[in-house]
Amino acid sequence: MKENHLRWDSLGEFLALAVSIEDLAAKTGNAKAATVAAALNAAVGRVLSENKSPGRKVGLIDNRGSHFYLALYWAEALATEGGGFAAEFGPLASALASSETTILAELHELNGTKVDLGG
Repeated sequence: MKENHLRWDSLGEFLALAVSIEDLAAKTGNAKAATVAAALNAAVGRVLSENKSPGRKVGLIDNRGSHFYLALYWAEALATEGGGFAAEFGPLASALASSETTILAELHELNGTKVDLGG
């Protein structure tokens, strides 16, 4: 709160969500759900391999930035992994990728100043 820098790494929650979707896919035979889960797992892996997890210090990426990258990578995976999602997620992936610099700059501006949560 002193620096408006959020360091919570949500990748565990995202992996749990992926497993839940995989379970749904297996129990219902829903191929699209299996694609969504595989794409989410791919996105989490990419966040890790490209070091887009939250940093501990102000000025580094925080969880808002890591969530941006997860959304970007998930959309890209859905647009390219098949399963009929390319038309829906291709434009989103392109829009996020082309706006990356602007989005990250806007998120970065939020860091460093005390925030009042009103609680």
